[in-house]
Amino acid sequence: MFYLKPREVINSDAERDWSMDFSTWAAHVSTPMFKHYFEQGMVNKETLIKDAPMVAVDFETTGLDCQRNSIVSIAVVPMSAQRIFMSQARQWVVKPRQDLTDESVVIHGITHSDIQSAPDIEAILPELLDLVAGKIWVVHYNGIERPFLQKAMDARFNEHIHFPVIDTMAIEARFHRQRRSFWSRLMGKRPLSIRLADSRERYNLPFYAPHDALTDALACAELLQAQIRHRYSLDSPLQDIWLP
Repeated sequence: MFYLKPREVINSDAERDWSMDFSTWAAHVSTPMFKHYFEQGMVNKETLIKDAPMVAVDFETTGLDCQRNSIVSIAVVPMSAQRIFMSQARQWVVKPRQDLTDESVVIHGITHSDIQSAPDIEAILPELLDLVAGKIWVVHYNGIERPFLQKAMDARFNEHIHFPVIDTMAIEARFHRQRRSFWSRLMGKRPLSIRLADSRERYNLPFYAPHDALTDALACAELLQAQIRHRYSLDSPLQDIWLP
């Protein structure tokens, strides 16, 4: 088998030869839309940040466990380190595979009537894959988008989906949690919050109400651009910012 299970690749982005891997996967995958997706190729870790095509992505879900919960909304915002292309952004509401809970409705505001005529994720997948093909995903917390999408692919196609990720939460953790002083830890001081809204506030970005997929994707895109300006260089290689 040439495929690796998702849990085996999720934290090895910086070590992969993505260009070669995409070529290999394109030659072996059986589903046409996945073959087309992999044929678009992928940049590598040596690519400069300023040259990297990206998409900020956010999923709203019925819960946090991809084994028991489902995707209800997807938003994709094409971007680069310098620009955000909102005119190309897309958002979908999709039908989950189990009933919505009262708790999830309160969080993301998507109701039973909203999903009554919503398509299954399979129906929007060709458009989604076209929009993200060849681009690095930008998310805030990598434990949602990749595992939830993989679970959906397992259930419908028995195919694996692969893509490198830049995690804005991981970047914040790198600078605000892993570098806490010994004295701060000794005194029991709580680490700074690295949630999306709190992270944005540190860069003087405006407050956006959370839990709308399109708004959260835009918020994540803006946060990454601010992180790059403050902590990296446009001429830095991607390996400096994507998942270690």
